[in-house]
Amino acid sequence: MSSQPGGDNRPSSAADPRWQQLLTHRPADDGSRETAAARFAVRGITPEQLQAVLADGGDALYAAAAGGVPGWAEPFGGPLAVALLSAEVSIFAAHLNSRASGVRSAAVAELLDEYSAVTVAAELGVARQKVYEIARAGLRPPYIEQVPWRTP
Repeated sequence: MSSQPGGDNRPSSAADPRWQQLLTHRPADDGSRETAAARFAVRGITPEQLQAVLADGGDALYAAAAGGVPGWAEPFGGPLAVALLSAEVSIFAAHLNSRASGVRSAAVAELLDEYSAVTVAAELGVARQKVYEIARAGLRPPYIEQVPWRTP
């Protein structure tokens, strides 16, 4: 890391459609995609590197870190690059978790149209009050359409 007072005037790579496509798990309207893309580009992380890390769910990063071999982070661009890539895997996983929760909510709401909350709670292994809480959350897109490891 280095400080560049008044010197962060590099052309932005955030408009690159590859970054936009890879970062669809981030909100489209809050600038976080552009900020992340710029942060990756400044650190020399390419869209292809991020795509590989997201496609394997961070497996290669984990294997390298768990191996504990000195310099393990260097093939990925060093410790800062690994920290950025790992954080993106975490953000992506949180997005998938949110999407799955939304799907669960929609399913539970549908179940409540046909069955009592007590019956649904017993099937799900949760308290009756939790069933209402789950159903109330709802499916709140936008979510990614498919995970990167699935072939279209």
